[in-house]
Amino acid sequence: MKVKFVLTMDDLTVNDKQIDQVILDWQSDVNQNEILELSHNWITSKNFLTKRMEGLTRVGESSLTIEPLEEEQDANY
Repeated sequence: MKVKFVLTMDDLTVNDKQIDQVILDWQSDVNQNEILELSHNWITSKNFLTKRMEGLTRVGESSLTIEPLEEEQDANY
């Protein structure tokens, strides 16, 4: 399944620099189990982002949205 991820981070510190907001988006082919695992880890892991992003030491509010893309493509046919 092709999905679009959008990660929004507010009020963060990267390499000792204060940044108001960063928005990252990317597309990936993942299966349902991978989406469920990522969602579970996002919700339950403390410091999920700072453990995975080099230079990131602090994040205020953050959100991750996962949107299926295949349905949009099918609707255009």
